[in-house]
Parts: sequence; C-alpha cells; structure tokens
Amino acid sequence: MLVLGIESSCDETALALVDDTGIRASVISSQADIHALFGGVVPELASREHARLIGPLLDSLLEKADLGPDPWKKVDYIAVTRGPGLMGSLLVGVAFAKGLAMAHDIPLIGVDHLQGHLLAAELENDIAWPALGVLISGGHTHLYRMDGPVDMTVLGKTMDDAAGEACDKFAKAAGLPYPGGALLDALGRRGKADPHLFPRPYTHNDNLDFSFSGLKTAGALWLSQHPEAHFPAGDTPAKERLHLASQKLCDAAASYLLAIAETLTIKAGRAMERFSPGSIVVAGGVAANSVVREEFSRLAQKRGIPLIIPRLSLCGDNAVMIAKAGWHMAAAGRVHDLSLSAIPRGQVIPQDWKSC
Repeated sequence: MLVLGIESSCDETALALVDDTGIRASVISSQADIHALFGGVVPELASREHARLIGPLLDSLLEKADLGPDPWKKVDYIAVTRGPGLMGSLLVGVAFAKGLAMAHDIPLIGVDHLQGHLLAAELENDIAWPALGVLISGGHTHLYRMDGPVDMTVLGKTMDDAAGEACDKFAKAAGLPYPGGALLDALGRRGKADPHLFPRPYTHNDNLDFSFSGLKTAGALWLSQHPEAHFPAGDTPAKERLHLASQKLCDAAASYLLAIAETLTIKAGRAMERFSPGSIVVAGGVAANSVVREEFSRLAQKRGIPLIIPRLSLCGDNAVMIAKAGWHMAAAGRVHDLSLSAIPRGQVIPQDWKSC
C-alpha cells in the first residue's frame, strides 16, 4: 500500500510517499528564513508560500520516487494534515489533496497533525502498546495514552503556552533570531544548569495538564535583570557567532531548558502511575532538544521501558509522519470524502471518517 502524505499546517510545505516498507520518497521546503525577518510566522505569508511551492514540490517528489510513466496508478491513498494549525495554511494542503483525490479517483484521508508526530517514531522503531505519548512542539504540549496507532486518548495538555513557544520566547528575549529553540539548545550545551534558577511550573497539583506562562515570565524577568547576558548583535548568522555568547547566558539557557524538561518528565511520570505503558514515545519539534532527550532517557531507564524518539529530521513538521498516519488509518478502514474540513488550532478534530 502506497500513501501520499501532504503537510502544510504552519511554515513547512512537505510531501512524502510511504509504503509498507517505509519511506519511498520525501521533499520539504521551509519558510524559516522568510518569517525570521518578522520574528515569527506570518500566517498570510505562510499560506501564500504553500500555494506557490506545493505544485513544484509534488513534481519533485514523483521524480524522486520514480513510479513509472503513470505514478497515480500506484498511489493507493492521499493523506493530508487537516489540523490543528494555521487555517490559511491548512486550506492550501486540504484543497490540493482534494483536487488530486478527485482528479485521480484516489481515496482521501484527513490526518490529525499531532497524532502524526507521534507515529513518526514508529517508522524506525517498534512501539510497545499501550504507550505513553508525549507530544512537544512550538504550539502544543500533550500527553496521550496510545493503545494503538489509531487509538489515542489525550490525558493532559497545556492550558496556555506550549513548551516550544516558551523556548522560542526566551531565545527571542535573549537576542537570538527566530526560530530560536535550536540556538538556545546549542547555547545550553555550553553551559552548566542551575536547577534552582527557574521554576517547574504547574507541577504542585495532581493533574496531567501543563502551563508554561509562568516560566516564560520568570525567564523574561531574569533577562531584564541581566542585560549584560544578552546575545550580542551582529551581521553574520547567529549560529556562526555562538562562541560570542556570555557564559552567564549559556548557563541560563541550560537552566531554562532543564526546567522545561523536568516539568515534562514530572507530568509524564505522573501519567505512568495511572496506567502501565510498554514504552514512551516522545515526538514533536522540541523532541529534538538535547536536554529533553536526556531527561526522558533517565525516566525511561528508571521505569525500565524503552524510549522511542524519531530521528532529528522527523521531529519537526514533515509529510512522512502524515503519510504514515494515513497508512494506519487506511489499514483500519478509515477514509474521508471530499467534504473533509480543515480544523484550526484550538478546535477539536472530529472523528468523522467513513468506513471503506
């Protein structure tokens, strides 16, 4: 079974082909350089770039996959991110997928972007079910009970800011350019973490939800009190000037990331007391962070279960994860029709699939 995946939820335009054996081909185009000029993603620009790029990227994907003179005869399903995400960006991908599905008479599948992230880990690893899913990205921080690839239940989520947003905002306030999460991680690896410098927010309770707004405030306050620690301005790319960062900023970065990682593992450990997972799956853009990986590795070792994290290239938004999620939905007999709707961030994604 060959599935075409289409991803356009934010500022990456991506397409991929996944079959029973794994990744057949994948292409992606990032808009990070464009949005860096504005210090964050501009929704209108993002949707325009998706519309400009998605057609040529499809041509490139089909060329890489080398499916023969009539590739559409070999594609069994078309899977597309339906949400959550930026509405304008989602609409580009959904409309494009509908057009292909109608033109080539191929079944359409709408994928939950967040569940796609979690299933990216399965491309190279066997997940022991039930699993504890930890989805950490720029816009979302969720805990899931994963009873199977198409059977996931939300156990907890952020009530305000996501872990990735907390990273990016601290990095921006410190003088690092957008997107700042990876640069903050690089600085943190040069520093020594002080476990008492920043709080572990919203952990003095018995629930599984998150709140990172207080940590953002604590980070902003520390930076305002230590202007000498800010990253120096320059004309060359910031990643080429990381050696100019003060030791105080590197230590603060390490401390801030430790606070985020320990907050995540505190809640994850609490979830594991409510059911006994066979594995821990950590996914999303923040799963690429070295401190997060280290802390979850410690938690998994302590609990004696495997930790499964996608390789770095599959942590961020990509179409491989959408195609893989679509593959599982197709295998479970779940498809959509051309009435498929895009669902923006903040709204519940309906379980409105049809049986095939």
